[in-house]
Formats: sequence, structure tokens, C-alpha cells
Amino acid sequence: MTIKPLRARDAIITLLALVACVPILARTTLNSPKTRAEATGFRETSRYSDVIAFIDSLRDRPLTFGSIGKTNEGREIPYIIASYPQVSTPDEARALKRPIVYVQGNIHAGEVEGKEALLALVRDLSAAPRPNVLDSIILIAVPIYNADGNERFASQSINRSSQNGPELVGVRQNAQGLDLNRDYIKAEAPETRAALAMFNAWDPDIFVDLHTTDGSYHGYALTYAPPLHPSSPLGSYARDSMLPLLRSRMRSRHKFETFDYGDFISEDTLSKGWATFDSRPRFGTNYYGLRGRISFLSEAYSHDPFEKRIASTYAFTREILSLAAERSGEILSRNAMAARALAARERQPLVLRARMVAAPQPQRVVAEFMEKTGDTLRSAPGVRRGYRRTGRFQTVSMPVYDRFEATLSQDVPSGYLVSPADTALVRLLRLHGISVESDFKVRRGMVYTFVVDSAHRETRTFQGHNERRIFGSWVRRNFTEMNIPAGMLYVSTSQPRGLLAQYLLEPMSDDGLATWNFFDSQLKSGVGYPVSRVELIYNGMN
Repeated sequence: MTIKPLRARDAIITLLALVACVPILARTTLNSPKTRAEATGFRETSRYSDVIAFIDSLRDRPLTFGSIGKTNEGREIPYIIASYPQVSTPDEARALKRPIVYVQGNIHAGEVEGKEALLALVRDLSAAPRPNVLDSIILIAVPIYNADGNERFASQSINRSSQNGPELVGVRQNAQGLDLNRDYIKAEAPETRAALAMFNAWDPDIFVDLHTTDGSYHGYALTYAPPLHPSSPLGSYARDSMLPLLRSRMRSRHKFETFDYGDFISEDTLSKGWATFDSRPRFGTNYYGLRGRISFLSEAYSHDPFEKRIASTYAFTREILSLAAERSGEILSRNAMAARALAARERQPLVLRARMVAAPQPQRVVAEFMEKTGDTLRSAPGVRRGYRRTGRFQTVSMPVYDRFEATLSQDVPSGYLVSPADTALVRLLRLHGISVESDFKVRRGMVYTFVVDSAHRETRTFQGHNERRIFGSWVRRNFTEMNIPAGMLYVSTSQPRGLLAQYLLEPMSDDGLATWNFFDSQLKSGVGYPVSRVELIYNGMN
């Protein structure tokens, strides 16, 4: 019987994915380099110099090495690209027609297992027998994204009080005091700008951000999340198709229990529910979802021993690579379809604001019994006063708030007009990979001005900003079609980043540029919102 070429290719991809999950021999090789964590029996984590030395020990392997850019204090942010055949440019990567998976560790430099796991994974995959997963995907590994924060070592009682080792870790913020996982929209940190440049150049099919939890005592070695913004084109695919399979494989292949990221709403009344974090794209995985791609948040369980946190993060990342290899054709097809739909404006109205809602059915969530002691002192770091851990677990049925629904949406215009005098805005849009046209052919259309009814500016400073919320409506200028003013720049929504462009420029977005004070000076002076909406007229038709 003749095997059809497509079926043979599918069988090969499945075989490669399975080989990637076989225990890797390189980890037990005597001359294999060790991470700082491994070399110290998991008592310590890597300093920046340790990471660079480890990467240098891999330079005799068929890997590509580079830097995505420099930190605020001038440290290079290293990356490693692993694939067979070896690639060093985006064009070479695209020519292989494989999923590109971008994995990032250490965005919060006190959360250190992602850094250690990612270094070990690159080492092991690059030494593993062929064929393996690197024959089917391209891995871009950025192990120490917040390199400046990593070097601000202090006792975990100061930097990560609820974390179970190691004793000395870095801090959450970068050298500017910015939380890099709140900076993806405003892009004020050099680390963020470097990451956006990598996204634009390589256009990864999957983005993975490695973290460690804070908070609740539960029964899972690792929790996860897809992009949570409800307008993310591939958010449902990541949540409903990929993550259940990853969860199953983590249990069957690695004996790790995993669940949707979150915390108990009430430690005293667990049945109130379990809730995830935030849908806004200031967070990296949500941001990447609005770029029209797949993304995953990985959160190792902070109360587990350091060695186990590394192992669970390692296993989860490896399973993502394996699944990407196994479903390479499907992932590339879905990404291409999403890009075409965005370019053709074939999408639902953009969700500007959203609220958290529960999954359709209650779920059974594993929690640790916490015993009352009556003491006023903490029984252990991170444990509530008056309680102690028991090591015993219970399963409780509860609502799981793991998704968001729209509270305010906006239809999709042809595009937006911005002034060429607003150079900071134009630079930022281009930094996000958004095309800004200075010479577009269609010069007539319906132009709309946003009329501000009210605006609220937060008194509390966050990330150096007093966030702003604007309320109002779009009003058609002069009620008729008109010539587009000469010299204005045009931002089309019919482009691969059109969804992101609309979100950034809409004044009522809950995390757009207006939120981050980009237009405050115009609003204060009474000029009004400086961006116009446009419905272009093509030969008398929209």
C-alpha cells in the first residue's frame, strides 16, 4: 500500500515530537555543563556572569548566539536560537516553514526557575540524539530578560518572601524601577523595546513567558494561562485545544499536576472560587495575543522546593515545544488565517473593556489544608499569621474565573489619522510593528472626531504614570465625506498589527495609549483627542 506524502510527513512529525519527550541522555553526561542551580545542589541561582559563562560553554554546538539589546545599565540581553538546520536570520527561519517558539525567562528576576530551566533545556536539546524536536521547530531562548534586576541579589525574605528558596534572588523590577510585565504597551524600558524589535523581526508563532506564582496554597506544580484579552484571535485555540492536551501530558509523562493560573478568592471560604489575573495587554502574554499569535503564561508553584519548580517549568516548556512540532502545520495555518483575517478586517468589534467571568461549569480545585495555630507570628515565610501548612490536600468544587467578556466594544474603522508632528506617537506605533503611512492613495472618506464627555486621572502613581480613563463618543465631522487633510499620517487597520493599532489608538481602551497619558497635554489644553477615525471611500463605496 502506498503511503500518501502528507500522511508520511504527519507520521514523521509525530515521531519527532515523541522523541523530544524521551528522557534526554545529555543531562547525565559527565562533561555536560551545569547551571548554577545544578552545580550547587539547587541552593543558588545564576548571577548574570553565570548565565553568560554557561552560554559560552555551548558555543561549540550548532546554535546561534546573540543579544536582543541592552538593559538600562548596559548589560547585553542574550538569546540562543536552536534548530536543525541552524538558522541565524529571520529569513532563514521563515524558509524552513516551521513554528518559531520564543521562550523568555526572568522577566521578574526574583522568579528564577525559568532562567535555570531554559538554560538546561537548550543544553539538553542541543546534545540530544537526532532526530528530535529541533528538526521540527525553531526555538528562540531568552533566559535572563531582566538582567539588571537579576543582579540586585538579596535574601528571599526581602525580595521573594513567599518563595521556597533559593536564599538569594534578584528583584521584580528592572533598574528603572519598572515592572517589565506591565510595560508592553507604553514600552518605556530598553528591555521592552528590544523585545518588541525581536517580535517584529522574527514574528514568533508562539510566545512563552516563564514565571513563579505568588499567593495561594494549592495542589499544582505549575499553573498556566493563554492570552486573556477576549479579542485575541487565537486565545480560544490556546485555551481550549492546546492547554488541555498540555495538562494531560504533564500528568502522564512527568507526574506533575497543573491547572489554570489563579488564586483563591477567599482562603477562608474556598468555595467562593478561583480567579485568574488581568486581561489587559500591558502583560506580555495578553499583548502577544493581540498581535494575532499564540502565547502561554507559565507559573511554577512558589511554595514547592526550587528543584521541583525548575523541573516543572522545564517539563512544561518541553511539552510546548513538542506540541508545536506535532501540530506545526495546524499552528502555521491558524496563524496565517488570523493574519489574513486581520488584514481584511474580517473580525468582530474590538473589546475595549472587559470583566472577568467564570467558566461554564464549576470545577474541582485542589487546595492545601491550612491549620489555625493561634500564634501572632508567621509559621513560615509567606504563610498567613496564625496558620501553618499541613501537607494535606482537599478537592473543592468552585467557580473558576478564567476568562473575560466584553463590557465595551468598538467596530473596526478603516484606520486612523495622526499628526506627523506627534513624533513620539509615531515612533511608538512603529516600535510595535504598526505601519504608519505618509503617502496613501485614497484621499476621501468619512472622518470622525472623538468628543470627550469626561476623563478621570488616577491619583495613585503606577509605573511612573497616573492612569487616565476617558469617556465620550465618535462624531462624524461635518456629517459628510471630506478630503483627508494633507500631511496627515494614516494608520490602517488592514494590516497584520491592525488589531493592536486599533486598541492602542482608541481613547476608551482600558490599556491603550490614552491610559498611559500619551495625549494628556492635548486634553489639558482643550485641543481634544488628537487622533481621528476614518472610513475611507473607494470609488464611492466603503
